[in-house]
Amino acid sequence: MPPSPISSPAAAPADLEPGLGHAFGTFGELLQGALPEPDGDFLVTFPLARWASAAFHPWPGRPDVRVAPAHKVKSRRTAEAVLSALGVTHGGLLELGGDLPEGKGMASSSADLVATVRAVGAAFGRSFSPAETEAFLRGVEPADGVMYDEIVCFHHRGVRLGRRLGTLPPFAVVAHDEGGQVDTVAHNRTAGPIGAADRHEYARLLDRLTAAVTEGDLPAVGEVATRSAELNGRRRERPGFDRLRVLCDEVGGLGLVLAHSGTLLGVLLEAGDPELDAKSAHIRAGCSALGGEVSMHRSLGAGDDWTRPHRGQPTGPAGPVPHPAVPHPAVPHPAVPHPAVPHPAVPHPAAEPSALPHELEI
Repeated sequence: MPPSPISSPAAAPADLEPGLGHAFGTFGELLQGALPEPDGDFLVTFPLARWASAAFHPWPGRPDVRVAPAHKVKSRRTAEAVLSALGVTHGGLLELGGDLPEGKGMASSSADLVATVRAVGAAFGRSFSPAETEAFLRGVEPADGVMYDEIVCFHHRGVRLGRRLGTLPPFAVVAHDEGGQVDTVAHNRTAGPIGAADRHEYARLLDRLTAAVTEGDLPAVGEVATRSAELNGRRRERPGFDRLRVLCDEVGGLGLVLAHSGTLLGVLLEAGDPELDAKSAHIRAGCSALGGEVSMHRSLGAGDDWTRPHRGQPTGPAGPVPHPAVPHPAVPHPAVPHPAVPHPAVPHPAAEPSALPHELEI
């Protein structure tokens, strides 16, 4: 259940400034499977320096919440739940943007929902813990653990934290997209069962990955991610797997990483590798026979700001994506007097990033 309503209703800022929120996406998962215990389905997040953004404009005098783009119905429902928990009786306009494509396995839907919680809260000077954010998302859809600013084991079907793993130095990922889109909710509903032997292997892999993150052992992280991709291949064949594995070996990559319920498969490299440009060019050229698109990404690492895009931190293909310029419905704001409340500290869109040693987004 969402958090209980706060005893005193929150007040909107006097000049109706929007609340802004951001949430990072992921490049699939470092590990995804099922543990031996009941309801053991889990994933380990692989946070990516690409973002969803949300802006919530309060509308005193109107009870409804509108969302743009209009198909983001789950974000609207989440905004309504946050308003109810805050004791707010009016609605608003929720605008969503960012640079996370849908249906690719980059946690775009979960990031939208988390950014929505943060934006609605910010409009009323409130913030929510990761556990409170989980509660708003629970029942909306299976979700990734992108409300936690670190790598986590997350039970995506139950929307609850499994364990915190910590952070790593950033990776670069050279990714092949097989094309199309995958509906994550439908995939989770129809995916076949995982047998007992595999469940025990997933438990061993999770323990190994936990130790690898704690120790900063990047090769071990790559080995676990590769094995997870192999196991997933038994349930869903992935075009290009064998080719990318050869290319990974040819450049001395750390392993493969998969969007288990998406369309992406990537080669893991160290973001600080002095030969990164040459290695990524070799992988891109080697993917030409596969068709589809090849892109490059950077994971969030120790020392990065995990709360929003900022100067010097790579994000989408063209830098940080600004808040979308969505036209407001032609509804006048009623002249409603507001109490003199201080404006909440609302984050503002980031400036363009400075140049980086390596072009980590294509």
